Amino acid sequence: MSSGSDPRLEDLLRTLAPQVLGALVRRYGHFDHAEDAVQEALIAAAAQWRDAIPDSPRGWLITVASRRLTDLLRSESARLRREAAWVPPPPASFPGSPGFPGSSGFPGSSGQDDSLVLLAMCCHSSLTPPDQIALTLRAVGGLSTAEVARAFLVPEATMARRISRAKQRIKSSGVPFALPAAYSAAVLHVLYLMFNEGYAATAGPDLHRPDLAAEAIRLTRLVHRLLPADSEVAGLLALMLLTDARRAARTAPDGTPVPMDAQDRTLWNADLIAEGVALVTAALPRGPVGPYQLQAAIAALHDEAPSADATDWPQIVALYELLLTLTDNPMVALNHAVAVTMATGPAAGLALLSALTSLDGDHRFHAVRGHLLEMSGAMPAAREAYTTAAGLTGSVPLRRYLHDKAARLGTGLPGT
Repeated sequence: MSSGSDPRLEDLLRTLAPQVLGALVRRYGHFDHAEDAVQEALIAAAAQWRDAIPDSPRGWLITVASRRLTDLLRSESARLRREAAWVPPPPASFPGSPGFPGSSGFPGSSGQDDSLVLLAMCCHSSLTPPDQIALTLRAVGGLSTAEVARAFLVPEATMARRISRAKQRIKSSGVPFALPAAYSAAVLHVLYLMFNEGYAATAGPDLHRPDLAAEAIRLTRLVHRLLPADSEVAGLLALMLLTDARRAARTAPDGTPVPMDAQDRTLWNADLIAEGVALVTAALPRGPVGPYQLQAAIAALHDEAPSADATDWPQIVALYELLLTLTDNPMVALNHAVAVTMATGPAAGLALLSALTSLDGDHRFHAVRGHLLEMSGAMPAAREAYTTAAGLTGSVPLRRYLHDKAARLGTGLPGT
């Protein structure tokens, strides 16, 4: 899909795409065909909306995509068999149906959020949690297959096969789409990964993708509204807000990253920080304590510190150690090593890094290693680590930043 040179139209279509797909799948099923129909409707909109956008762009897209989906279904030789086998979900079984809060019917109703419908649908009971996450990132988050693959640290071809198998499994399961009784861990992890890709894009010319981060926050707010007593939902929302609060200070005028200890904290969003701190403060006592609450508590310690030097690193180390008892995520271990370094020195952090062999192909591991080596005075090794990290990232500004770090060490200048 391309809308030419108008970025506003591009943004509008990107925002509407998951809503339209959710509306079609909710109404008709047939995930694969619905995806194809929505793509054709988006292409038509990109061509026809250059001069004027219709009064109801979402309704326009749903109407055009529905017609195209009908054509696709009619062209199938097995149409009658498929229609006989497909059982529509009961009216109140998912968001957007008449019995669900905030719904006012189909199609094109402004009272429903079909992005949330699609989010629930992608967590289909026939899929494993990893497949649920991958499919949701692709369908709801709008990530490319390559971006989803990077989020999972697997080759693009592997992820393409996984997504294709997930769609086929949904199609052949015979189980109708329905809203889970409670949002599963997979749904929250999807939103977490979606936000991470928006906040720190794995590839492309920009350090972040604000539209994707904002969409993740919006969807998490919706889930929190539905499940206000769920401490992990509150923790995830708090984590997103506390992290996004620093966004304005994360890039220099030329687009390169600014490390947290060098950021202008007056640019941090005080309202988001206050909201995030209030959410995690209320969630932690309710229990049980989960990974998102702990990460939010760590983010709150960063955000509430008046300066980098005033950061409570021993408390952050303690929270990471508790987090490590709940998850075997190597990125948590990497962040723990950074916290230990800041609390006790680079030697202890480097010792911890030596055990993280699974991250050898990840640029973040080598960037952290370069930073710790630089702190310890091992400049040639630090320069090599920064260069390795630069070669592994797909982010243009981050690659430029890492090459600059390596070049400064090579000339004897202090790193930035």
